[in-house]
Amino acid sequence: MNFDLSLIPFSRYGSYITISYFKETRFIEEGLYIRSVHGGDDALGNIFRIELVHLGESISFKQIASPSILRLESEKGYVEICICEPHLIRARGVSVGMRLTLVGGYYDNAIYAGDDRWEINSYSEEIKFMATPIKGSISADTEINKDGRNNIVFDFLPNKNKTYGEFECALEDYRAVWEKRSYNEDFDACHMKVLDDYNKWLENTLDVSHENMEKRELAAYITWSCIVPKKGKITRPAMYMSKNWMTNIWSWDHCFNAMAQIKNRPDIAWDQIMVMVDNQDESGAFPDYVNDKFASWSCTKPPIHGWAIKWMMDRSDFFTKDKIKEIYTPLKRWTNWWLKYRDYDNDGIPQYNDGNESGWDNSTVFSKGCPIESPDLSVYLILQMDALSYMAQVLGYNEESREWKLKADGTLDKMIEHFWRGDRFVSLHSGSHTSSNSESESLILFVPIILGKRLPQYILDSLIKVLKEEGRFLTNYGLATESINSPYYIDDGYWRGPIWAPSTMLIVDGLKSAGEIELAHKVSQRFCKMVRKSGMAENFNAITGEGLRDPAFTWTSSVFLILANEFMD
Repeated sequence: MNFDLSLIPFSRYGSYITISYFKETRFIEEGLYIRSVHGGDDALGNIFRIELVHLGESISFKQIASPSILRLESEKGYVEICICEPHLIRARGVSVGMRLTLVGGYYDNAIYAGDDRWEINSYSEEIKFMATPIKGSISADTEINKDGRNNIVFDFLPNKNKTYGEFECALEDYRAVWEKRSYNEDFDACHMKVLDDYNKWLENTLDVSHENMEKRELAAYITWSCIVPKKGKITRPAMYMSKNWMTNIWSWDHCFNAMAQIKNRPDIAWDQIMVMVDNQDESGAFPDYVNDKFASWSCTKPPIHGWAIKWMMDRSDFFTKDKIKEIYTPLKRWTNWWLKYRDYDNDGIPQYNDGNESGWDNSTVFSKGCPIESPDLSVYLILQMDALSYMAQVLGYNEESREWKLKADGTLDKMIEHFWRGDRFVSLHSGSHTSSNSESESLILFVPIILGKRLPQYILDSLIKVLKEEGRFLTNYGLATESINSPYYIDDGYWRGPIWAPSTMLIVDGLKSAGEIELAHKVSQRFCKMVRKSGMAENFNAITGEGLRDPAFTWTSSVFLILANEFMD
């Protein structure tokens, strides 16, 4: 498998280092860059620009990227690059050199460290590198510009004549201290270790039908390469949403990534759930997102965790009594947080204080301001209470189990009375209980279908009738997040039209729970067809199926794998 570096970064499991190709913008020169994805998505994290050189001049090359090795080919020769360990890049070249130009800022510097090594300090990115020639030579230019910035350029060259032969080098990243090491293992052996690691991940990726096998490999690569190691707020191996620019872990995205791993890698699935539990606030809230440097509390995300955990329990025996005990109290605190701190009018119906808290950031139900009472939030909490009731029963907490069941049933009755208007659900302004947007045709109002048979049949029939209607929400590629006939529909409108993986997964699971297997299968197959056409994009044009925004997203990869596995022909 080869992939386009302008869409999908070259990286590996357990590394914060990645290599991407960027088109020219007013912020950056076009080119291939070594990046650091520490610290979230505030910046691209570009460290070095990579070029091939011959006779001292930069030359053009083409990029051939595969999961384990990146090959840069020119008419004069080639360079191969492998991230052979999470903190170690190895490269070799034949008949050409490789130039690394530091994307410099103030206080960046390069220091000769002896034995032909150079230490490079990327002050702005808070990371250091040791550059070591293994074969050939290294040439350094560390001129200080008149504006006080260092112009730091390194050429790894085959030999002093710069026209033939081979070079090999190592580039290691670290925070504080570099530990001396040998490089006795040759490049090919290093590469084979990475390839073996990736192939083991691929082997344990969910099975899919023959027509989905090619994209299965892409999904496997994206999920494998987006896992970063324990560091700072990331308390265990965890899957970034992307290594393009969505370089965080959001507290509902992680659930879908966990779900795709539960059958074959339950320990990885558990880590994806628990990374948010490890960062839970004393009030019970989960952060909006985390990265290795900080957790954001400006918003949160919807409480889908009970639904996701119960979904995983139904498919794996990993959730022993000890595991259930470990997750029970955090899930209870998370549920009570919504009931205690997100019901300002004390009507028993919780609210979103921002569209971002729903995960559907700019859905039309939020177009006239917040706080908004939306039925999906109550539904998530009902399912979370059901999950807690089940867990409490397993743990022998019989009274708590009964209380959670009663609370879930009571919330369901309130939800229907509060939001159902004869043939549809509505969203309301908290307090006044006036319509939040009477013209909204958002798919978020159909999320209650995830209750399945828990809903009265007349409500299910009404929801399913609309979802079956071709050319309203249902398109050739799946379910639009805003009806394509809505005056608010926008092709690239984020949650105002495009098809998303999480909304698809939720609705499909609800259709299955309601007994609508044929429609669930149809939506799943259309989604998978779209992914085969357009890859693992963050979201998709609902009419054309074109990939939109970040083109290498893990929750798209995960949902594709789940649906392609669960509805395998």
